[in-house]
Amino acid sequence: MTQTLPPGLDLSWPPPPFRAPGDARTDPAGTRFFDGLTYATTPGYRPRLLDVHVPASAEGPVPAVVWIHGGGWLDGDRRYPPPTVPVELLHDSVLRAGLALVSVDYRHSLEAPFPAQLHDVKAAIRYVRHFAGALGIDPDRIGVWGESAGGHLAALAGLVRPDGDQGVTLEGTEGVPEGDSGVVAVVDWYGVSEIAPLLAHPLPPAPPGTPFPNPFEALLGGAPEEREGLARTASPVSYAGPAVPPPFLLVHGTADGLVPYSQSEILASALEGVGGDVTLRPVDGADHIFLGAPDVTPIVAESVAFLAGRLRRSR
Repeated sequence: MTQTLPPGLDLSWPPPPFRAPGDARTDPAGTRFFDGLTYATTPGYRPRLLDVHVPASAEGPVPAVVWIHGGGWLDGDRRYPPPTVPVELLHDSVLRAGLALVSVDYRHSLEAPFPAQLHDVKAAIRYVRHFAGALGIDPDRIGVWGESAGGHLAALAGLVRPDGDQGVTLEGTEGVPEGDSGVVAVVDWYGVSEIAPLLAHPLPPAPPGTPFPNPFEALLGGAPEEREGLARTASPVSYAGPAVPPPFLLVHGTADGLVPYSQSEILASALEGVGGDVTLRPVDGADHIFLGAPDVTPIVAESVAFLAGRLRRSR
């Protein structure tokens, strides 16, 4: 039996970012908002969503920054930065710099272990690049910025290439199955770069009544005897070379009790070793999520300026 679809019904995947021009809302300043776009689906899991905020521009397509939230790979939401960083500060700083902001969700580790999280980030980048024309984004000028678990994923997104070791395995085929997932620049706030030394690292106690799994064990999955190999596969430092990486800005509190400052030092050293353009910015006395920093505004400003400069330079 042949079924005839109604005229104009499009069941192709992936779905486009909007079905009609009215689906994107615009504020008085001319910023366009595409909220809750489905960039990937997998049977049995929640759809993966992203939001796109595009500033008004008379110069045509704008560069874009993909924001990846933290939360120990166990928690978090694309809509909310860490509590030390006001959402208005983050969003407005990016938009005022003439950059589009793409905020992405990804599968948490108890939904699916690594590399599902990296697969999702790369799928989001491919989606944005595929629909760049409809979104008003320049597909050749996409950067990535993440904090904590998101910083780890941002670093991997910048370093893992399809033609490198483990490239096919780590690239994934979710969402838009083909296309370039590369990025022009990376900002990594206090992300993990080498997981193996942290497997035995003591974690801060969880609040009473809120049991929290070990985030590294949950991310890696597998049996204990397999975790050393899995940790190498999930560590950004494993992919620092031989190709020259995109420019990196690493920002890390020197008193971070959850992800030691040495983690960013390790990655900075590895990137410098292959001729990379890398800046390591310590935040003196700050703990994780910049707790203890007197003002996060300069940290956000430097991060945005780094991305804006590198993305404009790549034109």
